[in-house]
Amino acid sequence: MSLLELSNVCKRSVHGGRVVLQDASLSIDAGELVAVWGLRGSGRTTLLRLAAGIDAPDSGTVRFDGRDLAEHGEKILGRELGYCQKSFRTAGGRWAIEEVVLGLLVNGTAPAQARARAREALERAGGESLATRRLSELDSAERTRLAVAHALALEPRLLIIDEPVAGVDLHERDGVLLLLRSLADEGIAVLMTVGDLTGLAGADQSLTIGDGELCGSRKRELAQVADLSLRRQASA
Repeated sequence: MSLLELSNVCKRSVHGGRVVLQDASLSIDAGELVAVWGLRGSGRTTLLRLAAGIDAPDSGTVRFDGRDLAEHGEKILGRELGYCQKSFRTAGGRWAIEEVVLGLLVNGTAPAQARARAREALERAGGESLATRRLSELDSAERTRLAVAHALALEPRLLIIDEPVAGVDLHERDGVLLLLRSLADEGIAVLMTVGDLTGLAGADQSLTIGDGELCGSRKRELAQVADLSLRRQASA
């Protein structure tokens, strides 16, 4: 049984009834890195919100470890399933580590333990220096690492993140993608969207989405094409 399984999922937009997803199916096992490429407005974010149980499909089912997210999503999201939010409220000059600590406190972790686990999560996400940084000071790559740390602190089995390298400087992109690859290698399933084909490199499943259709479940094939493209760019 797959860790996450979307079966014949359909979703229409709230305004206008446009078909965003039509009969979409996807399965993810523990330790898999799955990347979904598509143009803006193609339904990438909608797919992730459905996979996380934030939104419910109009038809079809979304199951996490055999449990229907429509029924059990409140007990799973934010615990076994981590949805990375890269936007943070910067008012008040809050420290970045406080964002991770807060997520733990909300889930009942004692304050001292929450701070220790927050530091461990930041280190695991490659963001050790963020413990002494304010939210308003962070660049795009640091915000991504903070979002990942926020989710990791709760020890999820699946991590979902929308465009982890959007707005990230070119010299930082590989580091962010390697982080997600390393988490998958540790056994955490990762589902992410990417804005260009180079983001597919290293993925176990490389999918495309457009016109309401999700396709291309071939493992590594498209990722190898993207990897070859990167090599050609480097040698040019």
